[in-house]
Amino acid sequence: HHRNSNKKQLHRIWKESFLNWLGERSFGNIIAFAYRNLMFTKRNLFVFAEILFWPMVSLFSVGLMGDFLRLEDLTLSFILTGAITQGVIQVTQLDVSYSLLYDIWSKSVKHTFLAPVKEYQYLIGSWFIGILRGSAVFIILSQCARIIFGYQLPRIVPVLIFLTGLYLCALIIGMSVCSLVLFFGQRVEVTAWSLAIFLMLISGIYYPISMLPGPFPTIAEFIPITYFLEYIRSFHRFTPVLDHLLIKGFGLGIMYFFILRFTIYLATKKACRSGMILRLSE
Repeated sequence: HHRNSNKKQLHRIWKESFLNWLGERSFGNIIAFAYRNLMFTKRNLFVFAEILFWPMVSLFSVGLMGDFLRLEDLTLSFILTGAITQGVIQVTQLDVSYSLLYDIWSKSVKHTFLAPVKEYQYLIGSWFIGILRGSAVFIILSQCARIIFGYQLPRIVPVLIFLTGLYLCALIIGMSVCSLVLFFGQRVEVTAWSLAIFLMLISGIYYPISMLPGPFPTIAEFIPITYFLEYIRSFHRFTPVLDHLLIKGFGLGIMYFFILRFTIYLATKKACRSGMILRLSE
């Protein structure tokens, strides 16, 4: 028993020393926040439900409906791609959104902002864990779709490009949620769950954007998800409605990232001056 106690103590000291060594570098702060989110994930059973339950419900609902309607294989692949995309983006962006919401729920926002860290570091650190969770969701959903509904993935290179685009979109959505919370307070935390769904509906998650009414097809052209969905569906022999898919998708995504990076900087300064940080910690 004494030997086990010493091992645990040495393990704790090693982890603390390792994290302190990392903390001397900017990247170390990012890793520290990633480690924090990982610990939250391990201790929260609801997080595992998000990874498995809701994405699987969405996949099976869409897949079984497609079988009932006797959809052709290509049409079924179209909507299954949407279900998989929705699961990956929602799970990944939630980790970025939770980077701030965890502190709000635990009443410790002021401690995070008093620490010598940049506002982007807790976002990127959480995003790393979101990528791991999003990758797990993608593997589970794509394999279930293959086994049960005969869904076929394209080659590995297009899939990796597609996933990179989805992870970038998830980062943008999570940053948008955090900036809204810093500007308007906890009453807008519902955007952590609703914003991604709303954007994906406009992006043609289960249908071509040409079917959207009114001005929504034009609005969809300003959402990066639209281009990545069209890109991956082109490998299922669907003709894209738009052109220059990867250039526009990644171009918009990178542009929005820098805009939101500056927006969060302004929101943080405003929240500190107005006392929002203290109110979120009460």
